[in-house]
Parts: sequence; C-alpha cells; structure tokens
Amino acid sequence: MTHAAGEGPGSGGSPDVGGSFAGTAERDLHALFGQSTAVFAALAGPAHVVEAANAAFFTAIGGDARTRTGVPLAQLMPELADQRFLALLDQVYGTGERYVGREERILLGTGGDMREAFFDFTYEPRFDGGGRVIGVRVIGVETTQMVHARRLAAEHRVLLEQIARQAPMEQVLEGMARAIEDLAAKEVLASVLLADADGQHLRHGAGPSLPAFYNAAIDGIATGEGVGSCGTAAHRRAPVIVTDIATDPFWDDFRDLAERARLASCWSTPILARDGSLLGTFAMYHRTPRAPHEADLALARVFADTAALAIERHQADEARRAAEAREQAARDDVAFLLEASTRLGTDLDHTQTLQRVAELCAPKLAPLCAVDMVAGGRVRRIATAAPTPAEESLLASHTPGQDAADDVVARVLASGRSEVARRPPGGPGPWHDLKVTGYLCVPLLQRGTAFGALTLLTTGEDAFDGHTVALAEELARRAASAALNARQYTERVALARDLQAGLLLPEVPPVPGARIATYYHPAGEGLDVGGDFYDVFPLSDTTWAFMLGDVCGRGATAATTTALVRHTARAVAHLLPGPDAVVQAVNQALLNRPPSHGTGFVTLVYGHLTPLDDGGLDVTLVRAGHTFPLHLADGHAARTVDCEGSLLGITPDPHLATHRLRLRPAESLVLYTDGLTEARDPAGDQFGEDRLAHALTARHGGRPQRVIDTLIQAVHAFTGGKGVDDDQAALVVTATAPDDPERAPAVDLGEGGPREVAPHTAR
Repeated sequence: MTHAAGEGPGSGGSPDVGGSFAGTAERDLHALFGQSTAVFAALAGPAHVVEAANAAFFTAIGGDARTRTGVPLAQLMPELADQRFLALLDQVYGTGERYVGREERILLGTGGDMREAFFDFTYEPRFDGGGRVIGVRVIGVETTQMVHARRLAAEHRVLLEQIARQAPMEQVLEGMARAIEDLAAKEVLASVLLADADGQHLRHGAGPSLPAFYNAAIDGIATGEGVGSCGTAAHRRAPVIVTDIATDPFWDDFRDLAERARLASCWSTPILARDGSLLGTFAMYHRTPRAPHEADLALARVFADTAALAIERHQADEARRAAEAREQAARDDVAFLLEASTRLGTDLDHTQTLQRVAELCAPKLAPLCAVDMVAGGRVRRIATAAPTPAEESLLASHTPGQDAADDVVARVLASGRSEVARRPPGGPGPWHDLKVTGYLCVPLLQRGTAFGALTLLTTGEDAFDGHTVALAEELARRAASAALNARQYTERVALARDLQAGLLLPEVPPVPGARIATYYHPAGEGLDVGGDFYDVFPLSDTTWAFMLGDVCGRGATAATTTALVRHTARAVAHLLPGPDAVVQAVNQALLNRPPSHGTGFVTLVYGHLTPLDDGGLDVTLVRAGHTFPLHLADGHAARTVDCEGSLLGITPDPHLATHRLRLRPAESLVLYTDGLTEARDPAGDQFGEDRLAHALTARHGGRPQRVIDTLIQAVHAFTGGKGVDDDQAALVVTATAPDDPERAPAVDLGEGGPREVAPHTAR
C-alpha cells in the first residue's frame, strides 16, 4: 500500500519548507525521544507467576496479546528463555537480595515482531509475615529511547563533524546510511540518490548494504509519478511509503529487480535544499512488508536533513572549485596573452614575429601550428611549430593551395572568418603522416582584410572548444598587430636609411694634402632621419670646402633643412669670396624657407682647405653656434679652436667671425656634434668636452680614422654601452706631408667636373 505525506497510518509528512521547520523538528525529536514510562509487576512463587502488573508493563512486553495474569512469566514471554532475566529472578527469589540493572538490553516479542529494548530496573524480593520470600517485585523504566538518543546523537555528531571538515560527500552519505542501519530496531537497508542539476534524474549516492546490481540499475532513474518510491517522492517533494512492493503499482517497472534484491517495502523521503529545490532522496528498504511507525518517519526526516547539509556543502564546494578553476583559467589566459604580447614585441622583423606566434601556440593551444602570409599575390608558409624537427619540417614543406573551395587557408583568407572542424583539412597535405584529427584556422586581419592565417592542428582526441577558439582569435589579433608594426618598422627604417644616405656623402672624396675620416650614428632605432650632417666638396683645383652641422629636430623637417643647408652651400661656395659669405648665404636661405619646411635653428662649422707646397693645410673656417673645433697635434693635448659665431636661422645678421689656422703634417682638425659630448653615463653625467679632449691626447700617427675610433671607444666606455640619445657625427681632417705615399693628388676642375689627375689613396 502506498502512502504519501499526510496519508495512511503513522505518516508524519515532510517539513513544510515555507512553514515552521522548527515545529516539525520538535515533533520528530518527540517521536524519537518521547517520555519514558515506569513499569510494575508482582510475581509470585518460584515459577514467577504474574499476579499483577500495570498497563505500561503489558504494553512494553507486547500489548493486548500478552495482557494476562495468573500465568508464569516464562509462559507469557517465552523469548526470555534464552536471556538471563529469568535466572536473575531465580537469584533474587532464592537469596532474598534485590538486584538493580542499568540499561539492560532485552529482546521483546518473537519473529518479525521482535524488538530491541533497554530498561533500568530493580528486582526486589517479596516477604510474608514470617520473613519468607514469596515472590519478586519488578519495578523498571524503559530507557530504549534514551539509549537510541545517545547513539543517534553520537552518529549525528560524527556526520556533522565530517561535513564541517569538508569530508568527501560520498564518505558522509555512506556513513549516514550505515548509521541508520545500525540504529534501526529491525533490519533496514538505506539508500541515498542524488538529483541531477536539472532535477529530472536521480543518480547513485550511497547504498552500502544494497546489492551492487540494484544500485547500478536504479542509477539515473527519472523523477516522476509512479517511478518507484524514490522517483515519485522526488516528483512530489513529499515522502512516499510503499509497504508492499509486490503489490504496489509504483513498482510495476521495478518489481522483478526488487525481487532479485529481496526487497519487500520501501519508504522514501525527498532531500530538499533550504530553497525547496530537490537534492535527492533518502530511502529505507526492508526485507518484509512493513509500515513505518512515527519514530521511523522522524528518523528518516532527521537524516534527510543531515544529507541535505552534506549535499549542499558539497555543491557549494564544487561551485567554489569551479569558480576557482575558471578564475585560474582566466588568469592563465591573461598571463599567456601578456607573455605573448611581450614576446611578440621583442622582434622588429615580421617574419620572426610570426615564428614566435607559432612557437607560442604549440603546444599551448595545439601540438601543431603553421602561419601563412600573402606575399606578392601568393600564399607562403613562413612559420611552423611541431613537437619534433621531422614533423616541423613536414609541416613547413606543405604549401597552402590557391583554390578557396579546396584549401582551408585559402577559404579563411578569402572570407576573413575563422574555421574549425573535427577532421583533417581538405585538399592535399601531410595530414595522414602528421596524424591530424582536427583544425582551427584563424585569419590575421588588417582593417578587416586577411593578410595571413594562423592554423592550429590537433592530433588526438581533443577538439577545439569555444575557449580555445576565443584565445586563438585574440592571439591572432595581437599577432597581426605586432606583425604589421614590425613590417611598418622595417619599411620605415629602410626609408629613413635611404633618405639619410641621400643627405650624407656616399663616400669621402680624396682631398689633396689631406686624409679625411667621418663618423655618423643616428639616435634611437634609426626610424627618423637624423639632424647631424657633414659634407666635403671641391671649390677649385687647390681648394676644398668642408662642413659639419646639426639641425634642430629630427625626421622629415630635419631632412628638409639639412638638404637646404648642404645644397645652398654647394651652390654659392663657388661664387662667394670666403667661408663667412657662404655661411651668411646659408643663414639667409634658412630665414627664407616657408614655415612648413621648419623654423628650427642650425649650428654649423664651415671652412675651406688649401694644401701647402711644403706640406700641411691652410684652413679658414667659420663657427656658427656649433661645438668648438679641436686642433690636434699627435701626442699633445687637444687645443680648442677659439672662434665665436651665432646660430643660423634666427636673425638676418648673425655674428660670424672667420678663423684661420695652419695644420702641419700629421696634425688634425676635429669637428664633432653635441651628441658625443652630451652622451650620459648610467648616473646621468655627461661625457663633456674635457673628457673628449683628454681622449684625443693619445698618439694617432696622423691617421684620422684612428682619431675617430679612439673618440667613439671612449664615449662607449663612459656610457656603459647604453643607447644613443642624440645623433652623433664627427669629421676629422688630417694634413699630410708632400712625400706621403697616401697623399691625394690635385683635382682638375675643368670642363666635365672634377677628375682624378694622378693615382691616390684616400680615407
């Protein structure tokens, strides 16, 4: 017979989640640990005939069927024959001494009605007027409920401690099932089923005493009306009592299974969360048909509530672990992308950048990775990564096809959208040899147009999930940006280098009576045209012009100003009488330039060289706001060429003074820009003019290149090899002797321009 909550005999119902849970709990405790009742019986003679007893005595030993007097106790309670209580009665009757027992265990009833009970009792002898023992008086209090209460409290405390210690839920549920089986007065087989997240199915949780085949058979049963005791209880959210499985319609689909497991009755209680949602069911099976007492239902509710605590704690822990796993995965993704961004930014060559992309992907995202790029109208494979060199070589040897319908790379390049599949790519390729089982191809985009593709290949059971696709697409976005930046950087460096080359001498020309060496190093990475410049050009067959200057600023404006200064000087130097007039013409050209071509000032040293018959050079120069030239005699301290002059491009009438000096053979004139003197060490101190002059006191043997090498080595040693903050340039003119084998010959400046008139060697 089936009873739901509030139905049938002894049904106590389930707690109303929305009502007074405290009231229900109090009723359960009362049913489990109700008040004890004193029992009394008067026994006569050595046969212990029941003369009189109170109602509580007869109730305790079996109820109406045993409510009789005038019969020996052994006849009334035959189960005592195998227990020691009759022997104790004989002892008290024979000795006249009373006996006191505490929580003595006794089995009452026979067969299926037998129950375990505990009593505190006293056996007192009864005497007649002559002091002879005529019987025994039995006075006792049943303590069964108190004993069970202590056992239940102990088991319950253990379970709660396990829950508090976050013991595995399986351990808690199995311990709870075994505790119930131990506490029950009759044989009980306990089971716990857990609800799926959707509440539509029940999964095995615990059933230590049920046959393994039975637990396996009911694992995953649906919740619904008429689906056994547990499926129905889960559906109703109320206890379902089936007293006889053999006849109950709820068990029509499971009756044969229950018969194999020797199960005859099943009482199922739903396990509910605090919000009323279903967590599972708790069932008590019996070997014989049986209806529950109120205490049985109360026990089921107490342990159902305990199971709810364990399951909710487990779910909370699982949710926390899942959240921590998601958080850790998110941190790992961020760390991966940050590392990727850092590594992608270290290379200024786009090919190397994309090779780093491939190395980052394998094996983080997939065991195999290839990067393809469109170049010259064709798709080229420019980067690969694989577990072994042989596999990498095999992957690198494959060239993507051009047919968009046949090749995944071509399709992605055409569509600009990612493509993923759990199969090898279509078309020819080393997919079989590489054991490829799936692919993900992501475009590298520039303003919505694909210029390349990142292809990831799997070789096992794993497939690309949404998380991997999103991570690969973000990496591809960063890789595309880094590759484009690297390519633009390369192009910009090449442009700056070509433009700078056009503003400097391609090579130093041979100058009669002199050796000349130059040095130039731009600041930074060489992305912009520098502001430093130099030039050497002939004015006549005996006179040469030289200059070294510094333009305010960098880039295109500096290039425009540099070209203006050099070309103006070259254009007017043949027409004007001296260096001061040439510099004045340069100043006027700067003042006349349009604002779009720059407005910055220029510093300059400009002069003329004329070789002397007896060796040496006659030098006439003008210094316009530039660093002071140095006159260097081999092995002597460098001497500053003291000539004053104003910046150019500021005022129409700058102060310009002409200075003249003679360089004897092996003596040098050293011109340099402030990028050398203002170079800083790690502490921030400048190299300065004093250190520069001191570095040039060494012997140089009349070789200007050795002068420059010494100077640059001194600057590098001072700065510790750190980057150049400003452009650096130097020009060294060294006079030669008439018999110097490396002395340059005169230059014929007749029709057709300069031409060599004798063999020469120049530096």
